[in-house]
Amino acid sequence: MLSTALASFVAVFAALFPVVNPLGDGPLFLNMVQGCSEGVRKKLARSVSLNCFFLLFGSMLVGPQILLFFGISLAALKLAGGAVVIAVGWNLLNQQGSSDRNANQSAGITDATATGSAFFPLTMPLTVGPGSIATAISLAAAAQENKDFHFLTELPAVIGATLALATLSIVIYFVYRESSGIQRILGSNGTNVLMRLFAFILLAIGVQIFLGGLNGYALDLSKLITVH
Repeated sequence: MLSTALASFVAVFAALFPVVNPLGDGPLFLNMVQGCSEGVRKKLARSVSLNCFFLLFGSMLVGPQILLFFGISLAALKLAGGAVVIAVGWNLLNQQGSSDRNANQSAGITDATATGSAFFPLTMPLTVGPGSIATAISLAAAAQENKDFHFLTELPAVIGATLALATLSIVIYFVYRESSGIQRILGSNGTNVLMRLFAFILLAIGVQIFLGGLNGYALDLSKLITVH
């Protein structure tokens, strides 16, 4: 039981943490809420972290059923999600700077409009984008195909996955809450270097997800050839 919960925790956290990328999103969050007071920023950090937890948990809970209803294969989801993550990583890698990217957005979020901005755009697409949702659904769908690990039917697996999402949300909360202090420590150059590093990692993750989708199609094709 404990080994199943631990395996579920590690699998979910290791897959989602680099895609959600809270450390890389921290400077972007700060730029978007520069018009807010420190107290409001902390409230937004708490709201965004809770939104992320429920959004990812809901994706894992009902995502596989949605795929089944629309007849979408896991390989197709990985191809689409991987392509989105590649595009996001490439754009972040080649942008001129986080402040330039969000100059217009940061001016629009103030104390008066902060509550309405907690979900869009701060939770989605800034923190949990299409790539994160695709990864969460892929994890749950792949778990259902694995006879030794069923996310929706085995309680230890559910507990492990839930704790992983809770841990990720806590990391998001602390990074966003302390984003101004982190930026002061790193400076503008350090922040941009960190963002480039995580953008490159995100790009590599997107390629890996995309190749996983191609591999899925290749396996399906080989099975068809073998049958015929």
